[in-house]
Amino acid sequence: MAEVVLEKAGKTYPGGVRAVEGFDLRIADGEFVVLVGPSGCGKSTTLRMIAGLEEITEGSISIAGAVVNDVHARDRDIAMVFQNYALYPHMTVERNLSFGLMRRRVHRSRLRALLSSDYRTAMREESAAIDLRVSEAARMLGITDLLDRQPRALSGGQRQRVALGRALVRAPQVFLFDEPLSNLDAKLRVEMRTELRVLHRQLNSTMVYVTHDQEEAMTLGDRLVVMNEGVVQQIDAPTRIYSHPVNRFVAGFVGTPSMNFLEGTLDAQGVFATDDSTIELPSELSTGHRGPVVLGVRPGALQPCEEGRGWKCHLAAVEHLGDRVDLVLEHCGMQLVSRVESSRSFQEGATLWVEPKAGEGVHLFERSKEGRTLASA
Repeated sequence: MAEVVLEKAGKTYPGGVRAVEGFDLRIADGEFVVLVGPSGCGKSTTLRMIAGLEEITEGSISIAGAVVNDVHARDRDIAMVFQNYALYPHMTVERNLSFGLMRRRVHRSRLRALLSSDYRTAMREESAAIDLRVSEAARMLGITDLLDRQPRALSGGQRQRVALGRALVRAPQVFLFDEPLSNLDAKLRVEMRTELRVLHRQLNSTMVYVTHDQEEAMTLGDRLVVMNEGVVQQIDAPTRIYSHPVNRFVAGFVGTPSMNFLEGTLDAQGVFATDDSTIELPSELSTGHRGPVVLGVRPGALQPCEEGRGWKCHLAAVEHLGDRVDLVLEHCGMQLVSRVESSRSFQEGATLWVEPKAGEGVHLFERSKEGRTLASA
């Protein structure tokens, strides 16, 4: 396995279009890092730069201590799994798993030895080594019973396991995943991401994974790299990114439902005022901050309260989600969401007062383009 290092790596296309800018990241040997962000943020371009499928225009990329800027993709000792399975339809699962190795041979350095040793013996040894890798990958992925089938006889989840197996048999230094679960239904995605985590623990391999699904990112990654418009916004553990976002973009992107944002002003007494209401904020949020700000509240931290406190809202919709209920609220032309326990009863169209609960996901942001985080409680 190997450490992957990107130093000021960037990609600018002809015409001056910057896809990735000043990307700095050190991925430890055996770490599972997830690049996450909205469509067009540069995450897949970054992955392709690591793979050697996209030429970088600035900075450097190193794998296992060696700079690979000018190294061809086939010589970087990486394996990549894509969104589409890219299986050979006329081959069995076993042949799909072994085909790449049959072309490359398991130990490329031994090819020279074929000229001076018994050819048939060497080929038998190579074939036996390939068979061993295929059977081991099939066992780990639970597809041993599928080895004689062709792709058309497989479900979507089974095809994705075969695509993973094809990467496994390569035994690369680094695994790269470009939204590999996007074609699966919701239930299968949950199952496959669990299997990926188990696989990572078994292999202890360096893995870099790209997704636009922040829930998928939170459950898979040791660390997340949140990107927007080609720029890294935050790199940290999933729990830290959720509880301590560095700016308004990260706060709004990570978490389901999205964070509620209210624009207002904060005075010296710690009172936050919108156009038609005021609310006193806890000292950890208000200390040292005055003037125009944005208050961010996680849906789970926005709770109903007694009349006259907090914000007066119109209850537009009640969304039942089993053990919880999402209340869709309207306040001063803004839509808010409050997440409550399902044991409580609410009537659509009613008036509801809500307030933020400190210590449960309340944040203060600059009212600027960058939206830097000022405080969290």
